Amino acid sequence: MQLKQRLKLEILIPREGNPQGYPFFDGAGISAGFPSPADDFKENRISLDTELVGDTEATFYARVNGNSMEGAGMYDGDLLVIDRSIEPYDGCIAVCYLEGEFTVKRVKKEKNRVTLMPENPNYNPIVIEGENILLIWGIVTYSVKKHHGK
Repeated sequence: MQLKQRLKLEILIPREGNPQGYPFFDGAGISAGFPSPADDFKENRISLDTELVGDTEATFYARVNGNSMEGAGMYDGDLLVIDRSIEPYDGCIAVCYLEGEFTVKRVKKEKNRVTLMPENPNYNPIVIEGENILLIWGIVTYSVKKHHGK
């Protein structure tokens, strides 16, 4: 059974935010074990726009709507960072415009065709052939997920 593969794309752009950044605790990462008392003194600052955005003129944000990419860790409501300056390549995850709708899929380039691959077995691949016109709108560089319910 093939499910409809749609992404309602609400385009958002990076904005001037907090140029000095937010507190960032550097080091070997965040320990999941017993913290060292010395770790209290390792605070630096980080700007998420600086960290996540390579080309400010070509970067956009969008929210995932649907579950066709769950196998790639992209769930309904996650925020995607999309860079339009990156050339599509085999295996990339891209936001694509096909038949008047946006979708996010893994791009599989073959000799004479392109296939848009879902990351959920409940969805079928979309083979681009014949009169289908595909626009690879941008490449997903990051997905940001919300872990708290509010």
